Amino acid sequence: MADSHSHKHSHAHATPGGGNERALRWALALTATFLVAEVIGGLLANSLALLSDAAHMFTDVAALAISLAAIGIARRPTDRKRSFGYYRFEILAAAINALLLFGVAIYILIEAYLRFKNPPEIQSTTMLVIASIGFIVNLISIRLLTAGKDSSLNVKGVYLEVWSDLLGSVGVIVGALVIRFTGWLWVDTVVAVGIGLWVLSRTWVLLKQSLHILLEGVPEEIDYAAVEQLLARHPGVLAVHDLHVWALTSGKISLTAHLVHDATIADASALRQAIEVPLAKDFGIRHTTLQLETTPCHQAGNDGEHFGDVTHPRS
Repeated sequence: MADSHSHKHSHAHATPGGGNERALRWALALTATFLVAEVIGGLLANSLALLSDAAHMFTDVAALAISLAAIGIARRPTDRKRSFGYYRFEILAAAINALLLFGVAIYILIEAYLRFKNPPEIQSTTMLVIASIGFIVNLISIRLLTAGKDSSLNVKGVYLEVWSDLLGSVGVIVGALVIRFTGWLWVDTVVAVGIGLWVLSRTWVLLKQSLHILLEGVPEEIDYAAVEQLLARHPGVLAVHDLHVWALTSGKISLTAHLVHDATIADASALRQAIEVPLAKDFGIRHTTLQLETTPCHQAGNDGEHFGDVTHPRS
């Protein structure tokens, strides 16, 4: 049996979210400064909606700090213990952010339940002023983070948190106006519950995306069956097995596969290179490891799993 094991690894990796570091720093400075003001204002106004928004703002500060740390850690070079480097830390940061948001949302809902029974007096003017400032701060932060939200799950997590803060500020502003002109103190609690439920739904999406990457699932933007067929139908390829597609971090997709090829093909390297072109062009997969063989390795006596075997019949 004449086996040819051909491998290709791309080593020119950009740091995840690295281009967004300056925006994250500015957003962190703005958010941390306003957090202090919002906590003080919430206590003075005795507003649960304002305090719940402040608690959520605290998770924004934590998320921004973790995101910046993730970018710095991801710059560390690979070593003998971590051959993939620290790219996965970005996804861990996103998962941690999601867990923080879950905690905040649950706290808001519990506190809202308690306040429904006994609504406290609320200073609607203080509540309105602080929420309006928060709205402006969130608008600026969203503007700073918009460019990087689609290239990094880490930045996307922070972006979603700031968006929820923006909506929270709108809710608090509306609530403050209603309380000011009607005296309905229960509106403050209703706004707080609305913020909590919105946070829970968005957080669940972020957590699912993070866990999917941590479990090395096929990236959502990749059609596994289409990749499988592209490989199986390539001229000279007889069968495909052990096909795996996963993302190490946002935008960094990897693929490994065993390809059984026609034994008459003399230049296996040329075949590999020809396959890599459509993988990069059609699916954006540029980090590949392709093992080319004339006989399936499991038929040759090698142990291991053989998921996704595909044979393309030739006429």
